[in-house]
Amino acid sequence: MITMIVGEIANFAAYAFAPAILVTPLGALSIIISAALAHIILRERLHIFGVLGCALCVVGSTTIVLHAPQERAIESVPEVWDLAMDPAFLFYAALVITATFILVFHFIPLYGQTHIMVYIGVCSLVGSLSVLL
Repeated sequence: MITMIVGEIANFAAYAFAPAILVTPLGALSIIISAALAHIILRERLHIFGVLGCALCVVGSTTIVLHAPQERAIESVPEVWDLAMDPAFLFYAALVITATFILVFHFIPLYGQTHIMVYIGVCSLVGSLSVLL
């Protein structure tokens, strides 16, 4: 438990030194470390889907880090406002909000008790806005 807390604190501190587009996928590598430690320490079996999931995490994180755009320095609040009022961002935000409302009000009542992917979709959509802002 202590190592998890220390890891999350270090992950949070990393946002001060690197852009979120790099820190977030690298934070997802904790899944691989957790799976490896569970296999070694707790003697849990790591099935083929677990190995495939870990491999996809590595490939995805590597792809994002290698192709991450350069972070531009934002100097003032009006500059942030100008970026938030960009038509492309407004279109994306409207799309995310619409998809989130559809998931929350249509799919969660139908499939929320049996399919966790509905909740993961809501979390991912809303989280993408926080990364972009």
